[in-house]
Order: sequence, then structure tokens, then C-alpha cells
Amino acid sequence: MKAARYYGKEDVRIEQIPEPTVRPGQIKIAPSFVGLCGTDLHEYLGGPNFCPTSQHPVTSETIPVTLGHEFSGVVKDIGPGVTGFKIGQACAVQPTIFCGHCPACEGGAENVCHHGGFIGLSGGGGGLSEAVCVSATHVFPLPDGLELETGALVEPLSVAWHAVSAAPEVTHDSIVLVIGGGPIGLAIILCLKAKGVRTIILSEIAASRQNFARQFGATQVVNLINDDVTKIVIDLSNGRGADAAFDCAGAPASIKSACSAVKARGTVINVAIWEKEIPFNPNWVTGKESIFKSVLGYQKEDFEAVIENLRTGAIKPNGMITAKIKFENVVQDGIKRLISDRDNHVKILVDVNAK
Repeated sequence: MKAARYYGKEDVRIEQIPEPTVRPGQIKIAPSFVGLCGTDLHEYLGGPNFCPTSQHPVTSETIPVTLGHEFSGVVKDIGPGVTGFKIGQACAVQPTIFCGHCPACEGGAENVCHHGGFIGLSGGGGGLSEAVCVSATHVFPLPDGLELETGALVEPLSVAWHAVSAAPEVTHDSIVLVIGGGPIGLAIILCLKAKGVRTIILSEIAASRQNFARQFGATQVVNLINDDVTKIVIDLSNGRGADAAFDCAGAPASIKSACSAVKARGTVINVAIWEKEIPFNPNWVTGKESIFKSVLGYQKEDFEAVIENLRTGAIKPNGMITAKIKFENVVQDGIKRLISDRDNHVKILVDVNAK
């Protein structure tokens, strides 16, 4: 079968590999649509990072590995002991890999497993192939009528849902600041709207991403370079500050802005992945007894919540899809296109079956 294989920095090859055999407890998925994300770009430009250069503790694999961790598909085969699925069923896949026995896993935090990873990055196959075998516990049927291309958005939306769920005090009356209008920041706006939040402020410097944010439901858009974000939030909240602030930008100015704009005993949620150390003064949060939390990835309940909100129409994410490309063009029309024109794209999907 064909697969997009990662060998190292700027080295992704489409080649033929053996099709995997489904094992007990597994389901074989024929991928349909695969989203490309910032993690894929980081691997291409500066990796290996997630992709293992030595034997991965769970998958036992090393590069080359098959890429593709945001994907939907249909059930191709069902392994022994698996019930409740049928051949041809449309589904989304939670790509989390975890060991199940480290302190994090035993504490119910398998998304931060000490030995974890992701299908499509850490071995175990990937969505950028004609078939991948995954644990049945990680396969989520899609509601009738939900398009498979929408199903490929469940994974990034689950990242956003997990982040929003880290601030349970946020209600429809809350004022929320989102810093960074990339795919996850925009997905957070969609999830906040699904939860009924009426006032969502986005801070973003790129005009194209500002426009996406308005389309997705941001009530006000500001520019961190030209605008005093903290003053705008304070004025809008009658001096109180934001109930919650989500930092999706991962820049020194963004984290300080988030801490400054949040209210006393409000919550700052760090969603960004930081590539290097930055200055951070705990007094930014200590002076207001505000809470600083970090989140990573998602759990099963996040996938379930996103799929239910897609079913009801509370989340309408198809505006995130800015291009669909053929499998053979994944590097040139996908990865390189996102690198050179990232501000004008939210999510590029690879149509695995496009001719």
C-alpha cells in the first residue's frame, strides 16, 4: 500500500509498504481525509521531534514512520473480540499512544503519558496511508450525514475542547480572550461558541486570520502589535478583566498579555507548545491570585463531546478547510504550502482517495 513516510528533516517520501494485519482488539481503518498541522511542519522543518530516532517505548518503532495523525476514514476490517462496528462505517480516530502503566496513565492522564506519542508521528502507522490498524477504543463512529472531511477536523477540535474544558468557570456571560488565530485558536473560538460564550476577543496580527476569526464567531478582533490588548479587555469588562485567557500563540508578548488581561482569580490557559525558554514572572499571576494552567492534547471525553456537538450543529467547522489536495502532492501542495502561506490557510486536508 502507499504511505507518506517521514525519514527526517525535509525528507518525506511516498512509497509502498506492506499493509498491516488487524490484531485482536483492533480495527483496520481505510483513511479518507487527513489534516496537516503545525506539528507536521515542525517535524518537516526541524525534526525529528515526536518522530522517534530510537526505539519508541510503546510502538518499538524508529523512523521512518508513516505520517498523519488528524484523520477520518471507514472501517475496512474488524479484529477478533471487537463488537459494535461494521465494515464501511465512517469514523474518526483518536491517535493517542500511551503505555497504560506509568504514574500519569494510572492517574487518568494518559494524554500526558510519560512514554506517550501519537499514531502518525510515533509509529503504529498513520493516516497518510491506505490502511492503519488502531485500538477499537480509539475509534469513534461519525453521526449519520456527517461528512468524512468534517470527521478529519475532530482531532484539532478536540485539542480546543480539552483546552476550553480546563476553564469550567467560563459561562455564556463570560468575557474570554484568545491570543493567536492559528488553527487551534480558531477551533477554540468555535468551541466557546458551542458552549454559548457571547463575548470572545481574539488577538492576532495577521489580517487573514483576523477575518477567519470574525467568520467563526469572535466578537472583537485586536492586534497585539498596534493595540493595547489589556486596556481593550479591561474597558470592555468594566474594569474587571477577562474571565479566562487562552494563549495559543506561544510568544513572550502573548503570555504576558494573557496574564495582564485576565481578571483577579481568573484563569490563563497555556495551549501553545514552546520551542525555547522565555522570561516569565510569577508576579503576573500572583498579584491577582489568578490561575495559570497548561493543557496538552485531549482525552476520550473530548472526542465524544466534539462529535456530539458536530451532530447537533453546535460546532460548524467546515470553514476551517481552506484546501483539499491529492495524496501524491502532500509535500508540495500541503506541507510546503503551509510553510510559505500559513496565514491564508487554516486546515489543508489530504484527500487520500482523490484521483
